[in-house]
Amino acid sequence: MSENVSVRVSRVDAEVGRGEGGGVALGEVRRMWHLLEPLHAVFYYAPEVFEEAAALGYDVTERWPSYFAYRAAPLGAVGSERVASAFYSFSPRMVAEHIEPAWRTASPEAVLAARDRAVDRLYRGLFGERAHSPELAEAAALARRAAESVTTAGRPLAAANAELPWPEPAHLQLWRAATILREHRGDGHLAALLIVDLDPTESLVSFAAIGAASVARFESRGWTPAEWSAARDRLAARGLVDADGTATEAGRSLRREVERHTDRLAAAPWQFLGPADTARLADLLGEFWVAAIGSGLLPSETTLGIGKV
Repeated sequence: MSENVSVRVSRVDAEVGRGEGGGVALGEVRRMWHLLEPLHAVFYYAPEVFEEAAALGYDVTERWPSYFAYRAAPLGAVGSERVASAFYSFSPRMVAEHIEPAWRTASPEAVLAARDRAVDRLYRGLFGERAHSPELAEAAALARRAAESVTTAGRPLAAANAELPWPEPAHLQLWRAATILREHRGDGHLAALLIVDLDPTESLVSFAAIGAASVARFESRGWTPAEWSAARDRLAARGLVDADGTATEAGRSLRREVERHTDRLAAAPWQFLGPADTARLADLLGEFWVAAIGSGLLPSETTLGIGKV
């Protein structure tokens, strides 16, 4: 991995401390998220992905109809309440708008097949000949080992993806492993939000309050201005934000606590893989991370706070 990539994705190491018992540091746990998340998330913005969704009959004039179908498909033909619960920070109205017609358009099985086809096309285009390289195959094998080790109890999205059969080409396995690991971390993140009593809207308002992303970016989650304002008022009553929505020191401390809880809850697969193999995977992922970041497909600002937390 190039030096500038290593610096950018490892800054958090000193901030979140070491792992217990000489294992993988919590900073490394967060660094692996920073590396793997773009390799997963580029999927939701790629032309190939929209083309496969359009072939199934989904409206692709905006990204949300295919986003909800692709991400929820591992759960099966579930209703909007269960999807809203698993996705957490999206307005239930927005979830219902896209999930209620989703399975009338195509079955979850058809969506999952389209998802694999789209990943195949996307990664071949993104990585070129490197999609078939020994380095990618090694990275996929290591990531798969980590993904197969996850405990999925209480983690519905991780469990749903982990239950699917593994595809054969290594580049599809890399994306599948990245997806299981990011959903495993995401499911744990929701538990961390519940621990500190942040409801779905408050979780976004408090995240915007520390500058993780702009308020305008969080509008993509479907909450009304009145709902956003009410959540801000609730946080202000707890002393977590000022009147203008900026986080107080207590609010910043609470969000740091959420991220530390999230790192701890995401640590198990990396402790299983061990420090040496985790470091090796990080090195192998560098060039593919650069390709994803450099593709121009990902937005410059996301609601996940990548690079800011």
